[in-house]
Amino acid sequence: MKIKKIFIILFIIFFVSMFSGCKKKTNYQAYTITYFDYFDTVTTIIGYEKEQKIFDENALYIESLLEEYHKLYDIYHTYSDMNNIYTINTSGGKEVKVDQRIIDLLKYAIEMYNKTNGMMNVAMGSVVKIWHDERELASYHPQLEGHLPSMTDLKEAAKHTNIHDIIIDEENKTVRLADSQMRLDVGAIAKGYTTEQIAKKLQEKGITSYLLNVGGNIRMIGAKADGSKWKVGIQNPDLESDNLAVLGLQDYTVVTSGSYQRYYYVDGKKYHHIIDPNTLMPEDYYTSVSVITRNSGLADALSTALFNMSLEEGKNLIQQFNEVYVMWVDTDNKIYYSEGFNQFITQ
Repeated sequence: MKIKKIFIILFIIFFVSMFSGCKKKTNYQAYTITYFDYFDTVTTIIGYEKEQKIFDENALYIESLLEEYHKLYDIYHTYSDMNNIYTINTSGGKEVKVDQRIIDLLKYAIEMYNKTNGMMNVAMGSVVKIWHDERELASYHPQLEGHLPSMTDLKEAAKHTNIHDIIIDEENKTVRLADSQMRLDVGAIAKGYTTEQIAKKLQEKGITSYLLNVGGNIRMIGAKADGSKWKVGIQNPDLESDNLAVLGLQDYTVVTSGSYQRYYYVDGKKYHHIIDPNTLMPEDYYTSVSVITRNSGLADALSTALFNMSLEEGKNLIQQFNEVYVMWVDTDNKIYYSEGFNQFITQ
């Protein structure tokens, strides 16, 4: 699955920052493992355990879940053992029997479409693909000048982006696209949603002091073993400067959308990968938008929606959510915070 979010939050910092009231675990040490096979991105798991064997067992469990969700939400490949998003996209408008996890994702995506006034739309696949193909062509042939998609083509594709054409039959567990030319693209929400579902399963098993980093969708489960908060650095968009901030977090998630790793140039102007559903073009408001909240799926969806909104519109949007904190970096490198974001900044 090609990712829509990019790898902006680059590292987790391991140093002690003590906070009162946190339960400490003794004789625990940190273990880590990295995977490269899921959601076309890098996944890193960090966990505190008394023994390597326990961590390895938990990591194997997490990997099995990652593989399942990756296959289910893949829009580029088919698999012999399941129907997935790709199957739906290529069904020609026919009903497709699907796993409940696909239905749950699509229902949540529709909910987020409504809550973001359409600024996060998984039915935008036909439009996003046009931009994707131009960007890929430019990356494969850097000696050639990149080209903008035809606005005529974009507007024609936009005729097939009505999210209400996603017909879900929960009783029979089927999904049908009423518009056979519609294409789903869940890149704006699938990684965050998957990360959150895995985190919930770990919590149900009583697993704490773990951190999941699925391509920059970072979800903390509890504190570190010594009772201190996790430290997460947010990358500066110019890529050569120090981090914009280091955050201290526990039981939160942080997701960043940005314009500086997936882009191409046309006549000297940069065009990034986050497409405004209204203009059908990449917007120039920001280079980076970071969202802190309790739910990684929500953070993923909001980071995309906010990227395509003015600062005022974005601040108004997040008022309808509890515990959502945002940092915007505009194209002049000015930083803006929503109320409460500063409480997480440690340096």
